[in-house]
Amino acid sequence: MDPLVAAVDQGTSSTRFLVFNARTAELISHHQVEINQSFPKEGWVEEDPKEIMQSVYECMERTCEKLGQLNIDLSNIKAVGVTNQRETTLVWDKETGEPLYNAIEGPVILPASSLDSAGPSVWLDLRTQSTVERLINKAPGRNKNHLKHKTGLPISTYFSAVKLRWLLDNVEEVQQAVLSQRAMFGTVDSWIIWCLTGGRNGGVHCTDVSNASRTMLFNIHTMDWDPELCRYFDIPMEILPKVRTSSEIYGWMVSPDNLQIKLLCVFACCLGDQSAALVGQMCFKDGQAKNTYGTGCFLLRNTGTKPVMSDHGLLTTVAYKMGKDQPPCYALEGSVAIAGAVVRWLKDNMGIVQSTSEIEKLAAAAGSSYGCYFVPAFSGLYAPYWEPSARGIICGLTQFTNRNHLAFAALEAVCFQTREILDAMKQDSGIPLKQLQVDGGMTSNRLLMQLQADILCIPVVCPTMSETTALGAAMAAGAAEGVEVWSLSPDNIPNVTSETYHPQINTDESEFRFARWKKAVQKAMNWETTEPCCNTNGTQPHTYSHHESQ
Repeated sequence: MDPLVAAVDQGTSSTRFLVFNARTAELISHHQVEINQSFPKEGWVEEDPKEIMQSVYECMERTCEKLGQLNIDLSNIKAVGVTNQRETTLVWDKETGEPLYNAIEGPVILPASSLDSAGPSVWLDLRTQSTVERLINKAPGRNKNHLKHKTGLPISTYFSAVKLRWLLDNVEEVQQAVLSQRAMFGTVDSWIIWCLTGGRNGGVHCTDVSNASRTMLFNIHTMDWDPELCRYFDIPMEILPKVRTSSEIYGWMVSPDNLQIKLLCVFACCLGDQSAALVGQMCFKDGQAKNTYGTGCFLLRNTGTKPVMSDHGLLTTVAYKMGKDQPPCYALEGSVAIAGAVVRWLKDNMGIVQSTSEIEKLAAAAGSSYGCYFVPAFSGLYAPYWEPSARGIICGLTQFTNRNHLAFAALEAVCFQTREILDAMKQDSGIPLKQLQVDGGMTSNRLLMQLQADILCIPVVCPTMSETTALGAAMAAGAAEGVEVWSLSPDNIPNVTSETYHPQINTDESEFRFARWKKAVQKAMNWETTEPCCNTNGTQPHTYSHHESQ
C-alpha cells in the first residue's frame, strides 16, 4: 500500500478529516462535522473550543472507520497536517486544559436570515472596534498603517492581536491566568496541535509562520514575534506559541482515551487555510496565484522570497516556509467580500432564483447582461477601493432587461471584482499573471469560470479534486523532514487532473466591459454620506403601510 497522509481542515462552519495517497494525491476517505457558531450579542461571533476539538475527534474516528471498511491499515498514515480558519483567537489554561473563553471568530459569513440588513455579508466580530480606535489613536498621525512595515497589515478588527487585547481587557479569567502564568494564547491551529499532542500532559504549544503572520505581533522580516509590536498591543510574550515552519515534525499524535481508534503518527504541518490552498494548487513559483470562490473570494499571489508591500490596500502575508532550511515565501492577499453571497441575495432577498444552482441556467439563457451592471457593495467596497460609504447598485437597465440579464450581471460582478484585485497585484508586483488557479464551491458553475477567463483574458485552471486546502496541508506534512513520503520537487509532484477554461472573446470586448464595470463602481461610491436628511428633525422617514394604498 502507498503511504497515506491525513489533514485536519478546521473552518468557520465545519471540521473535516481527510486522508490522501501520498504518491497519487488521490483522496481516499474523509468525514465532515458541522460546527455551531454563537452570537451572544449583536456583532459578536464565537465558537466553543471544546466543540471544535470534539468535532476533530469525531471526524478522525469516522474517517478511520471508513478506512477499516476499505481494509486499509491505519499504520499506513505516516503524518497529519492541520489547516485552519486564520485569525480566530483563543486563550486556555495550560494546567487544567480548559478554554478561558469562547474562540472569537475571524471573518465569518452569516446567512441572510440572521442579519437585519439586506442580504448576507462578510461579518467580522465587531466587539473590538473601540479597541482598534484606541490603538489607531496611539499611532503617529492616527495612521492605521503605522505597523505595516513590520506586519504587512493595517490595524484592523480582522487580526488576532486586537481580539487578544479585548480578552485581556474584558475577561477576568484570562487576566487571572496571565498573572499566575497559566495562560496560553493561540489561533485554532495551536489549540488543535496542543490538544492532539498531549494537552496538559506535554502538549506542544506552537503555530506556523503563515498563521503567526496574521496576528499583528509577528515581524514578517525577522520571522519571529516582535517585542516592539507586543509592547504596542501590551501583550505578554510568554503566552505566545513557539513559531515553527509550516512543514516539520512538531510532535507525536496522542489519541485521547475516549477515542476507540488510535493513530500512531507525527504532526508535521500547520498552514492557514489560504496558504494551504496556495500549496494545494501547486503555486510554488513567484507570480503564480489562486482564487478561492466561496461566499466571498480570497486571492493569494506568490511573490517569492521577498515581501512586496502594496500601494493598493492589499495585505502582505507569509505564504509558507517549507522546512527549517528553506527560505520563507511571501504572498499578496486580496479579498472580495461578496461573491457567492450575491447569488444568495438574489435567492433569499429578491426571489429571482429558487436555488443557487439555478443562476447558471438563467444567465446562460440570457447569454449576456445586455449592458446591465451589478455592483454588490452591500456593506461598502473592499480592496482595492476601501470605500465604506459605497452601496450596491444595478445600472444600465432598459425595458428589455429581465431576471436572466440580472443573473448574468451578478456572475460578471464576481469576475470583475476578481480582476480588480489581480490588476492591483500586477501593479504592486510588476509581473502580469499568466494563468489563474481556482477552487471553492462556485467553481462548479462552468459559465462563471468561462466568464472569468474572458474577463481576465488569461486561462483559468480548475482542479477536478476540489479539496485543495486539505491537500495542501497533507502535502506539506508528507514532505516534512523525517516523514518524506511526499515530494514537492516540480519533477515529482503528482499530476492532478484539472479543467482549463480559455478566453473566448477578443481583448477589446473584454476591456470595454471592464471599463463599463468601473464606471458603474464610480456610481456606487459616496452613497452613505452624512449630509442632513430632508426630515431635519431626526425622525425616521415615513413607512407606507398596506391601508394607505387602499
